[in-house]
Amino acid sequence: MKINMLLLMAIRAAVKAGIQIMKVYESNQYNIVYKKDESPLTVADIKSHETIDHYLLSGSLPLLSEEASNIPFSQRKSWEYFWLVDPLDGTREFLKKNDEFCVNIALIQRNNPLAGIIYSPVNQILYFSVPGQGVFKTKSAPSYVFNTDSLQTLQEKSDRLPYETTGDKITVITSRSFHSADTEKYILILKKRYQNIELISAGSALKFGLIAEGKADIYPRFAPTMEWDVAAGHAMLKESGFSVTDAVTGDSLVYNKPDLKNPWFIAKNSRI
Repeated sequence: MKINMLLLMAIRAAVKAGIQIMKVYESNQYNIVYKKDESPLTVADIKSHETIDHYLLSGSLPLLSEEASNIPFSQRKSWEYFWLVDPLDGTREFLKKNDEFCVNIALIQRNNPLAGIIYSPVNQILYFSVPGQGVFKTKSAPSYVFNTDSLQTLQEKSDRLPYETTGDKITVITSRSFHSADTEKYILILKKRYQNIELISAGSALKFGLIAEGKADIYPRFAPTMEWDVAAGHAMLKESGFSVTDAVTGDSLVYNKPDLKNPWFIAKNSRI
């Protein structure tokens, strides 16, 4: 399997999907409906899914997306490699017009995140990881992504992460829209352990991008998430030697489970 070729295809899919999302975002015509779990669904979610589906199903790997997640485990369990996709992560942030939403695409091998792509359409910032080669950040992504003929060229035009960090301050990043009493309890534990704690918040999987950059150290998540919310960010952090682990057992999160819900988890860099 030519992973570099697949990843370049997926990166282009993410950026193309971002273009579709921005057309809806700027039009203010969202056509909102609500799913059974009361989470919002907009026309931007659907257009992004359709774009990614078109790109990635032209390849040879199956695709599991938030907007097409009703594939039975009896079929999924035999997959060796597959794409795990959130076409619009942070729909609530999208509706709040705070710009903190993104496209997530992860390449999964069996139960493990192999490579991750996170694209911020508003800022045109692309994060991506390449197995065994590192994590990268590309600014003004569309102009670079569609004017390069190889993943290697895109890597050469991108920043390698993490950026160098200094100082003893520990930065805790939490969800913009989902905060819980358990999160507050965990932050109190961190404050007892570390003398210099800074708290910041952000929406969607962009929190993983900030950890990958070195701008945040730890992301405790004590609120519901699904596999497609986390897999791309997990792949990036794993490539950096960082971790995303079950908050109770300490085990690394796994994917393509019978139940696609994640446990509470802790994402952190090597400083913690």
